[in-house]
Amino acid sequence: MDFDDALDRRSILMSMAAGSALLATPAAAAAPARGAAKGSFPKGFLWGASSAGHQTEGNNVSSDLWVVENMKPSPFRERSGDACDSYHRWDEDVALVKALGLNAYRFSIEWSRIEPEEGHFSLAELDHYRRCIAACRDAGIFPNVTLNHFSSPRWFAARGAWNKPDAPELFARYADRVSKHMGDLIGMAVPFNEPNAPLVVKWSPDMQSATGQPMDIASMSAPLMKLAAKKVGSDEFSSFLFSDPKVAVPAMIRAHELAMAALKAGPGKFPVGAIVSIGDDQAVDGGEAKVAQKRQEVYAQWLEAAGRSDFLGVQGYTRYLIGPEGPRKAGKDAQFTKSKWEYYPAAIGNIVRYAASQVKVPIYVTENGISTDDDAQRIAYINGALAGLKNAMDEGADVRGYFHWTLLDNWEWNEGFHQRFGLVDVDRTNFKRTIKPSGRHLGTIAKRNAI
Repeated sequence: MDFDDALDRRSILMSMAAGSALLATPAAAAAPARGAAKGSFPKGFLWGASSAGHQTEGNNVSSDLWVVENMKPSPFRERSGDACDSYHRWDEDVALVKALGLNAYRFSIEWSRIEPEEGHFSLAELDHYRRCIAACRDAGIFPNVTLNHFSSPRWFAARGAWNKPDAPELFARYADRVSKHMGDLIGMAVPFNEPNAPLVVKWSPDMQSATGQPMDIASMSAPLMKLAAKKVGSDEFSSFLFSDPKVAVPAMIRAHELAMAALKAGPGKFPVGAIVSIGDDQAVDGGEAKVAQKRQEVYAQWLEAAGRSDFLGVQGYTRYLIGPEGPRKAGKDAQFTKSKWEYYPAAIGNIVRYAASQVKVPIYVTENGISTDDDAQRIAYINGALAGLKNAMDEGADVRGYFHWTLLDNWEWNEGFHQRFGLVDVDRTNFKRTIKPSGRHLGTIAKRNAI
């Protein structure tokens, strides 16, 4: 079947029906064989693509970020709206993963759909996500589930989100419902996606103050949160992406621990890990002390949490140059992607080396990729990234899977639909999915399990 010609629902469902039997849940937890041939990845290696509910499903109207993106002014370039309509086309998306030749799919379930009002849990929505996970299993796709990919329920934000002392217990209650309803089908799970994201932004070279010092995200975001509070009729509105890390981080680490316990208490025996966004931080002109400072501030707490979990998910895209004064912009001879990040495929190998030096649990690359309109550039990036990753593994890093960001060209937060990270193009007028050459290229590598 040629997915480049058309992706009608009948052909997609036929493709899913031809899938293999249910995958055994313990596969992700078992250590893959070591000593693979040069260029080959270990047996049992997971090859996947990642996505996120709010960025692909569309019309997530009960979420905090729906409030923020519909404000005037809004920090987001455009509304998510229908996004990729993945809420209704999830069967197409699972079939795409299979058609690509990948054996795993990372996606999130939306807390705001499952608990649209405090204390009210929707059985219909729990059933919906159970069907999504079951479809992966039926297609021979290993399901990697994220419980919170940045967005939270509107009611949770309106009551103060992570500023409230009972926030971790509320999140754990949600995790418990998820585990009881679909834990027997989950392959692996993480409570939070990039919970250190506000700290990463703080250290971005584009977010420095006039003195070259990192910016205070909480202070910058205060006017936005006041506007959102007015919109929902609450004077305590708080959203994770615009939160004060000094308050949010301890609360979310406790929530991670409670959610992990809840997930493990339900049916199913699946590993639960922690995801950390990590950059390839490179010291220049004596910037070693600043690199150490960044790592302590941005990564350390969550790496410690990962060390107490079953695995670490690392998410990295590029390198960051850091001098004695702090972050620096890349030089004039640097090549940049559409997202204005430096094109640096070797970053993920260096990130994995650093991560492996900090934790003793298995590592999965849960996001890696580039935004570009030039798909040949994406292919070259995949080749370079996987070569660097394999080198790090040959040196001893225990990496057990690679999930590319992202499956679909989706809604990319403040950049809207302007960025194109996907292995699959999505027509904005009719949601038609078309696999790009880069998607087929990664699929070929996955099927060979070798570069």
